[in-house]
Amino acid sequence: MSQDVAARRPPLGIPASAIDPFSLDFLLNPHPAHEALREAGPVVWLEKYGCYAAARHAEVRRMLDDPATFCSGRGVGLSDFQREKPWRPPSLVLERDPPEHDRARAVLNRALSATVMRSLRGRFAEAADKLALELARKGRFDAIADCAEVYPMMVMPDAVGLSKEGREHLLPYAATVFNMFGPDNELRRTAVAQMAPHVEWIASQCKREALADDGIGAMIHAGADAGEVTRQEAELLVRSLLSAGFDTTVHGLGAALRALAHNPDQFAVLRADPSKARAAFEEALRLETPVQTFFRTTTRHAELGGATIPEGEKVLMLLGAANRDPRKWPEPDRYDISRPTSGHVAFGAGVHMCVGQLLARLEGETLLAALARAIATIEADGEPTPLLNNTLRGWTRLPVRVTPA
Repeated sequence: MSQDVAARRPPLGIPASAIDPFSLDFLLNPHPAHEALREAGPVVWLEKYGCYAAARHAEVRRMLDDPATFCSGRGVGLSDFQREKPWRPPSLVLERDPPEHDRARAVLNRALSATVMRSLRGRFAEAADKLALELARKGRFDAIADCAEVYPMMVMPDAVGLSKEGREHLLPYAATVFNMFGPDNELRRTAVAQMAPHVEWIASQCKREALADDGIGAMIHAGADAGEVTRQEAELLVRSLLSAGFDTTVHGLGAALRALAHNPDQFAVLRADPSKARAAFEEALRLETPVQTFFRTTTRHAELGGATIPEGEKVLMLLGAANRDPRKWPEPDRYDISRPTSGHVAFGAGVHMCVGQLLARLEGETLLAALARAIATIEADGEPTPLLNNTLRGWTRLPVRVTPA
C-alpha cells in the first residue's frame, strides 16, 4: 500500500471500513461483508485503498445511470488511466465514455442484435440438447468443467468465427482480464506472469483475416469496411467480445446450476415449465452476480447517497451486493425463479450495459431448458471449489448428481 493511500483519511460524515473487497477471505464468501458494507451507509470509505464504495442498489444504479459524472474512461478497475498507463489499449466500450463509446458500441450492437440471436438460436439449442442428454446419461459430473465451461465453448467460438486452433486460450485470457481490474495483489501479479501467450493468441484472432466470413467477428469488421470504425478499432471490438463473452457466461451458468442443485423445489418448477429457463438464469445472475465489482471515477464534485465526493475519486460499485440489497429485493438471499428480477445490475445498466447480454441470455436459456427436459433431479454431490478472481464470482469445481428424465 502506497504512502499516499495510507495517508488518506475518510471524509467527514462518511463511514470508514477496514473491509478489503479483494482479500481472499472476502472473495471466498463475500455475502457477510456485503451486508456489513450495505448497512454501514449508502457510501463507505475503504481504508485499504483510500477510495469510496457503494453497496446498496439505489446508489449503484445511480452511478450506472450517470456516466457524465461517474465515468468509465479513466478505467473501470482501481487504476486511474489519467495517472497510470493502462496495461493494454483501453476497451472502446467498457473503458470509454460517450460520445466515443456510442460510435463503437453501435457496431457491436448490430453484430449482437436480437436478429442475429434469432439466427443462432437453433444451433445453440441443438448443442444444448446434445450436451444435456450426455450429462443425464453420466449421472455424476462436474457442473463447471463438464457443463458450464463446455457449452459456451461448443457454441461461442463458431458463432464468432474463430479458428479451431488455440481455443484453449479463451477462458484463461478472460480470467486474466478480470483479475487486472483489481489492486496489485497476488491474483493480479499471477495473471500478469501468465498472460503473454493468451494475449498474443487473442490479438491474432481479432484480425479480419483470422475470422470466418459468416461470424459475429466478420460483422464487427463490416463496420470498418463501412467507415464507422477504423480497422484497429474493429479489432479492439472483437477483443471486447472475447474478453467478456466467455468467463462471465461460464460463471452465470455455474451459478444457475448450483442454485438449482440446492433448491430442488425450484428445479421442479423449471422441469414443469422449461419456458422458465430464462427466469431461472436471471435469478441466478442476481443471486451470485458473476461480475461482482467495477469502479467509476468522478468527473466533478458528485452527490451520492447524501455524501459529497470530490472530482477525480475512484468509487467502487459492488454489483453483487446491490443485487442482494433487501431495500430492493424481498428475501434477497433466496433463489426464487418466479421472482421479478427486472432491475438487477448483473449486466450493469445505462449506456454501459453489457453489450453481449442477449448472447449470454440465449446461452443461459437454451442450456437450462435442455437440462430441464433431460434430467429429473439435480443435487450437490460434494464440496464445490470457489473461484478466486479480483472481479469474477464463481466456482472452478461443482460436483453434482442427476437422474435422467
